[in-house]
Amino acid sequence: MSLKIASQLVEAIRAQGRASYPQECCGLLLGRAGDGAKSAADLRPMRNTREDSPHNRYLIDPRELFEAEKEARLRGLDVIGVYHSHPDHPARPSEFDREHAFPWYSYVIVSIAGGEARDLASWVLRDDRSAFDAEQLDIL
Repeated sequence: MSLKIASQLVEAIRAQGRASYPQECCGLLLGRAGDGAKSAADLRPMRNTREDSPHNRYLIDPRELFEAEKEARLRGLDVIGVYHSHPDHPARPSEFDREHAFPWYSYVIVSIAGGEARDLASWVLRDDRSAFDAEQLDIL
């Protein structure tokens, strides 16, 4: 699988990461999946509702996720993944990320170092949930 995403959406993820620094930002990737690729058409920024450690964890309120899924369906889109930032850490999934991920989603992570956006990568959790694999990211 690969993830196709417009450069404007990538810049919006980077901007949200910079604005949220030193806390993690989070949001949803909206789009379509099929023919061996996912295509992100839009983003839905979400509030990081994590109270105990928002600098290195994120939490999306399930009610907000449900509402976002409904809104996406009305637009003919699906939630195809999640994006979030890693303040002062690499754009690689953590063990916490693995424990809380779904195998069918794309996980786009942007590294924010000292308030500046750095690397950005996409990951997919294996079906057995044992590890993430890098996902090809096609920035259009």
